[in-house]
Amino acid sequence: MDEATRVKLPDAEQLCEQLARELKPRVGARTAMIGLHTGGAWLAERLHAMLSLSAPLGLMDIAFYRDDYHEQGLHHDPKRTRIPFDVNGRELLLVDDVLYTGRTVRAAMNELFDYGRPDSISLVVLADRGGRQLPICAQHCGARIDVPPGMRLRLTRGADGKLALALEPARAA
Repeated sequence: MDEATRVKLPDAEQLCEQLARELKPRVGARTAMIGLHTGGAWLAERLHAMLSLSAPLGLMDIAFYRDDYHEQGLHHDPKRTRIPFDVNGRELLLVDDVLYTGRTVRAAMNELFDYGRPDSISLVVLADRGGRQLPICAQHCGARIDVPPGMRLRLTRGADGKLALALEPARAA
């Protein structure tokens, strides 16, 4: 049995419910949510509905803002970022599926400030796998998961809409 098959992954649906309970008392009139494509957008869609936020859900594609854009072979589609509210003075919940190096979150904050100046930004993640390269942490985290070397933790969404965490081999750089 290899190391990847020995890792017990938590139930993503339960983690989502846990995050919603944790966030509920923090939600106010100025709270808005932005999900990062792709897995963070799925999680944000779910949390946004569970929290009954009044501001519409924002979705963001940060590929072009990443400092490793070319090395990752990322393709930017500027039509995918949609923030249908004024970010100025908002208490933003920035939602991503898995926190790893911190580069995605840094890129998202860079892009957010192109839209205005929020009062605060809190990071919400389903899972933190460690391995940070930048001094970034989540204020709300469903689970911390040790991921074996050479593996990637990913959020998947089934045809029925259910979320699940999965381990897969990391792409070679």
